[in-house]
Amino acid sequence: MPHVHIVKLSVGTESVADLAAWQQMRIAQAPDGLPRHVTRMWPKREAEILDGGSIYWVIKGVIQARQKILRLDEVIGEDGVRRCAIVLDPELVETRPAPRRPFQGWRYLKPEEAPGDLDARARQEADLPAELRAVLNDIGVL
Repeated sequence: MPHVHIVKLSVGTESVADLAAWQQMRIAQAPDGLPRHVTRMWPKREAEILDGGSIYWVIKGVIQARQKILRLDEVIGEDGVRRCAIVLDPELVETRPAPRRPFQGWRYLKPEEAPGDLDARARQEADLPAELRAVLNDIGVL
């Protein structure tokens, strides 16, 4: 069975560095100190996600980074509702920019539709604003 990824908006985040800073806060960590994202819905395709999937983060309308998904933990909120904590590898890997329209919750992302990781040349261009990188990527400059 091939793996599948998740794509998720990083609401309120201005950059990959912002996301990394947020994940270092205790509130954003699992009991073992790993970063996590808590969501209301439990993925029906759990086995495919855990077979090599990553979460792709949409920041300011553009996929900019990914993290490997390590496990899914059950979390019971103060309201007694069962939620899913997506526990992540702490390494944020910057990706080629890929524009995404706003959406709620998270979506599955097929591996062939996922943007590639930034290569050494693209990392040198990482100082460009994400929106500009996305446009340059679309027209084939990057």
